[in-house]
Amino acid sequence: MKRKAIFASAIIAALVLAGCSSASKEEAAPAADTPVTVTIWHNLGDTQNATATKALTDAYTAAHPNVTFDLVSQPGDNYFSLLQAAAVSKTGPDLVLMWTGLFALKYKEYLTSLKGLVPDDALASQGSLEWSSDNFDIANGPYVMPLDRQFYIGFYNKDAFAKAGVTAVPTTWTELYESCAKLKKAGYTPIVYGNGGQSLGALFYPWYDGSYLAIGQNGGDGKSLYNGSNAWDSAENIATFSKYAALQSKGCTNSDILTKTNNVEDFIGEKAAMIIDGTWDTKKFTDALGEKVSAFVPPFSDTPIKGVVEFAGQGFALTSYAAQKQAAVDFLTFMTTDEAAKVIDAAGLIPNKKGSTTSNPVNQEMLAFAASGGFTTFPMLDNVLQGDVVDAGNKIIPSILAGKTSPAKGLAQLKQVWDQIPAENKGDSYK
Repeated sequence: MKRKAIFASAIIAALVLAGCSSASKEEAAPAADTPVTVTIWHNLGDTQNATATKALTDAYTAAHPNVTFDLVSQPGDNYFSLLQAAAVSKTGPDLVLMWTGLFALKYKEYLTSLKGLVPDDALASQGSLEWSSDNFDIANGPYVMPLDRQFYIGFYNKDAFAKAGVTAVPTTWTELYESCAKLKKAGYTPIVYGNGGQSLGALFYPWYDGSYLAIGQNGGDGKSLYNGSNAWDSAENIATFSKYAALQSKGCTNSDILTKTNNVEDFIGEKAAMIIDGTWDTKKFTDALGEKVSAFVPPFSDTPIKGVVEFAGQGFALTSYAAQKQAAVDFLTFMTTDEAAKVIDAAGLIPNKKGSTTSNPVNQEMLAFAASGGFTTFPMLDNVLQGDVVDAGNKIIPSILAGKTSPAKGLAQLKQVWDQIPAENKGDSYK
């Protein structure tokens, strides 16, 4: 889920000098009747993930009455700055909401590896742990216990499609443009963009789309963009982003994509036929639209793609200075249980436990893409690209779609950002 800029090496150095070391693994567990308060920081706002977090902590406290939780909701725009400042002074929380991928690795100076703390069998029951392990190798142990399994995905209104005469979900650029024309003629905004859902900035968050642009073009795992074998300003990328920019010029989107803040409401209110979003809003859509809403893979390709973004994008990490280390570890272990999976499902999310299903039919549709539809799963692109590139793309890619910046110019700017990244951070190993 995403995904802010990578912070300066000087700050990271300050963390090291501050001596952020983990407490002893032999630390004794608190007695069952000893009151303990575990502090958790997050930037989940009022999303379903925040609901799930509260439900998980409530369930844990019900079984362990001596343990209570102080859930601190921090602002999204400077969340990581606050975490870093707390790490330097060692005055922060026991557990932090942390994004997986390169974010977890970048900030690992003030996190503690869960290998050897959470039981091995509990870790083995979870998916995507490699994405918060050093060099994305699960053998190195994870820094994050995922909260849920997430998808970047498209949602569409089946009634809108039917009224517009769109008889099949589009699977290519050409089919998408044709569907847009019919939907617009029927009075719908074909695809609505804006900074609703997860409000991670003033503009709409472009990496939901960017992940599928990469899948449609070259497989989408992000490694070729990370190491430069696929240059941002390559002719192939320019061609792909030109087709993407055509969504605006062909009338597929709302005209105010750079300023709109109620795009989610437009989809729920049936003014828009499609939205590119994520599983954190599935329950919101199914509660409002019922069986009218369904999931689809954004067809950002000349030929039908067989890839989907399925990834444990966020979870909770143990700080290296946690005051209540053992109680925090016990809660992270609880997150791997069947009981926790039921709590997560009840909150409208997809449990991260291997083999689990979900009661939400649209979330189950997403699981079926890989489980029975033959789709290859890919990580969220913003979690496996350098933070400086992600941060620049947050501004450049929306401007490309809005027609304010040409694909060639915008991608050249991204290439310039990539060029300035130290060589050790764009090689064959993820750092």
